[in-house]
Amino acid sequence: MTIYEKVKSSEEIKTYIRMADETLEKLGFTEHSFAHVTRCADVAGHILVKLGYDEHTVELGKAAGYMHDIGNVVNRIDHAQSGAVMAFRILDKMGIDAEDIARIVCAIGNHDEGTAYPVNELAAALILADKSDVRRSRVRNKDAINFDIHDRVNYAVVKSKLGLDEQNKKIVLHLTIDEKISHISEYFEIFLSRMLLCRRAADYFSLSFEVHINEMRVM
Repeated sequence: MTIYEKVKSSEEIKTYIRMADETLEKLGFTEHSFAHVTRCADVAGHILVKLGYDEHTVELGKAAGYMHDIGNVVNRIDHAQSGAVMAFRILDKMGIDAEDIARIVCAIGNHDEGTAYPVNELAAALILADKSDVRRSRVRNKDAINFDIHDRVNYAVVKSKLGLDEQNKKIVLHLTIDEKISHISEYFEIFLSRMLLCRRAADYFSLSFEVHINEMRVM
């Protein structure tokens, strides 16, 4: 069983993901449950595969993506650091190699925009996967009249895809936004810091980062 398979099959980790998301729901945040963390794992892994990293590194990246938000069960504030400490304990109990644990917890501890930095390839891939996950299905509030700006922007995103253009050495976030729901400017009003962080993460891989909205480059 690979490291990612061990992580994904862990009932302990599943419990922390579920309860962390329940906490965030009470605080009014968008979905951070299994759909989000699985997508982050898949996208981070895909980036590492496309960039030619070995299978073991890809597995570590996917494990970091799946576990990255468990710290929200403690508190939203500093959840990246709380999650890294929790991940260390869990992975150590699993008997995972110390160097692998160090790389995973480093990525988890460096994914939140307040303190994030692409310190290694896992962190860079996780940042790109996490910060690009904007989509309608993350909105919990079903009453559009009570949408705040985060609900409105996420709900307006009809389609989202992060693409790696190897030939032109760039990563492109393609978004289709329904401007009758939210103006494009609102996207950057709340997500500019995340997009700048994605640019930094892309730079780690010697790639540029672009945002295309409704087939027009805006960043």
